[in-house]
Amino acid sequence: MRWTGRIRLLFLTPAVAWVLAFTIFPTLYTVYAAFHTVKTETVTTRAEVPRLDASGNPVLKPDGTPRTRTEVQRQTVNTWDFVGLGNFGRIFTDPQVREAARVTAIFVVVSVGVEMGLGLLLAFLFNRSIPGRGILRTIMILPIFATPVAAGYLFFTIFYEAGGPLGWTGIPWLSNPGWALVSIMIVDIWQWTPFCFLVLLAGLQGVPDDLIEAARLETKSSFRIWTGVVLPLMTPVIVIVLLLRLAEAMKVFDVVASLTVGGPGNATQSVSYLAFRTGLRFFDVGYASALALTLLAVVMAIVTLFFKRVRNVYA
Repeated sequence: MRWTGRIRLLFLTPAVAWVLAFTIFPTLYTVYAAFHTVKTETVTTRAEVPRLDASGNPVLKPDGTPRTRTEVQRQTVNTWDFVGLGNFGRIFTDPQVREAARVTAIFVVVSVGVEMGLGLLLAFLFNRSIPGRGILRTIMILPIFATPVAAGYLFFTIFYEAGGPLGWTGIPWLSNPGWALVSIMIVDIWQWTPFCFLVLLAGLQGVPDDLIEAARLETKSSFRIWTGVVLPLMTPVIVIVLLLRLAEAMKVFDVVASLTVGGPGNATQSVSYLAFRTGLRFFDVGYASALALTLLAVVMAIVTLFFKRVRNVYA
C-alpha cells in the first residue's frame, strides 16, 4: 500500500506541475499586474573602456597611458507603480472597451444562437433513419478537429476578394466592417455547430422511446410531441451546451487574430484581442491584465447565474 501511494503521487506530479506552471502562476501574476502600471524604459549609460589591438593588448599613448573609447550600453528596465483600482477604472471610460464589448456581444448572441438552432435541427434530422447516416455524421463532425487558427487562415483564403472561391460574389468579406464581423461568425458557426449537434444528438437519443410512443397516443402532431415531451427532457443538455458555447465564444481570440486581425479598423476587435494588443503590442501590461480579469469575472458571473437557475428549476 505504501508503494502504491508513492506511485500515485509520482504519476500525479506532472499534472500538478503543469497546473502550477501554466494556470496558477499566470493567474497570480495577472492579478498582481492588474494593480500596477508597468513602464518600460531604456536606460543608456556611457563608459570609457580601453582600446585593444588585434592581439587583445591595450593600445598605449606616447606617454604610456592606455587609449580609451566611449562605449554606449542600453538596458531595458521595467518599473512597477502601484495604482490600486486605477486600471479597472479606465475600463469604464475607454471607448475601445465599449466597442470591443459591443462586437463581442453581437458575436456571442448571433453565433451561439445559430449554432444552437442548427445543432438542434441537425440532431433531429440525424436521429431518424436516413441512408448513409453513419458516414454523414462523421463528415458533420470533421470541423471540430480543426484548430481555430487553421480555420481562420482557411477562411481567409476562401473570403479573399481577389481570386478567392467566394470572390465572384462581389461581397467585401474582409474589407467592410459589417461583413468582416459576419465572416468571423461564419467561421465560428462552421466549426462549432458540429459540437452542438453531437452533444444534442446524444441527448436526443437518451429520450425514452416509451414516452414518445405514449405521447403519440395523445396527439399525432409531431410539433406538440417535440415541444411538449422531447424539449423538456432535453433542457439540461441544451443548457450545458449553451453554457459551454457562451463561455468559449465570449473569449474569442484565435479566429479574430488569424482572419481579420481585429480589422478593418476595430470592427472585429473582441475584448480578448483588445487585451492582447494592449499588453503585447502597446506594452500596457497592467491595463491588459485588468481587461483580462474583468472578462473572466463577466464569464464566470454569466455561467454561475445560468447554472444556479437550472439547478433551482431541477432541484
